[in-house]
Amino acid sequence: MPCWRGTGAFQRRQSETAGGVIPAAAQRVSGRLIMNPEADCTLTPQPVQETNTRRVIDAPIRMFHCLSSLAFAGAWLTAESEHWRALHITLGYTLAGLLLFRLLYGLLGPRQARLSNWLKRVAPLSGLLFWRERQQGLTQCLKPLQQGLMALLVVLLWLNIIPLTLSGYFSNLDGPEWIAESHELMANLMLALIALHLGLVLLGSLLRRQNLIRPMLTGRVPGRGPDLAKHNHAWLAMLILIAAVCFVTYSWQSPGSLIDQQYTSSERQHDEYD
Repeated sequence: MPCWRGTGAFQRRQSETAGGVIPAAAQRVSGRLIMNPEADCTLTPQPVQETNTRRVIDAPIRMFHCLSSLAFAGAWLTAESEHWRALHITLGYTLAGLLLFRLLYGLLGPRQARLSNWLKRVAPLSGLLFWRERQQGLTQCLKPLQQGLMALLVVLLWLNIIPLTLSGYFSNLDGPEWIAESHELMANLMLALIALHLGLVLLGSLLRRQNLIRPMLTGRVPGRGPDLAKHNHAWLAMLILIAAVCFVTYSWQSPGSLIDQQYTSSERQHDEYD
């Protein structure tokens, strides 16, 4: 491309509008644009920055994961305290309500949140146990194996919430002693499953050299491609948060609520034993 030297307004506008960038060889002297005839005047197009992440988890799923973790942690910490017993019961029911939302969202929600996806991840576990017969390396089987075990642990966690909540409900009434013992057993099983879940996440992060915790916080994973979760549904996540906060506040603090009635019945039962 031949270089030019000129001072006209037309030449100046032409150079300024070509990509919006004036070449490095151009200089303004007293308002005039002077080009160096020995320099290369070819304009290099600016690279367009592309997003190198894609969304795989929407906001309602992340909110469910966060609130259910906080609910169980709070219920576990207040399990042995009579002073915080009402809060313990409230958080237990909150955990059950969050599970109900997740099941409904898994049936009626978007495709990436469907419950059938978890069953599809668990199903290949039986075939991966024979990876040596298939002459596959451990690296090739690592990702589906980790995903299958993760899905299996999540399903077991969900299933354990049901008897955990029911045993907690009947243990607060005039039920037999074995119900309270089964409630404690289910809580310990829940804690063990959570420990395995966290351990598997950390182990997978080390082996795959990828942060597997970040997607549950941000909803995105590195890599180009279409978003698996096309819509974030942040409004639904906010509704879940507001509903959970309102339920905990009302059930824990309001006299005459279901939690208050069970707490009063539980106190009466402990007084009779004493």
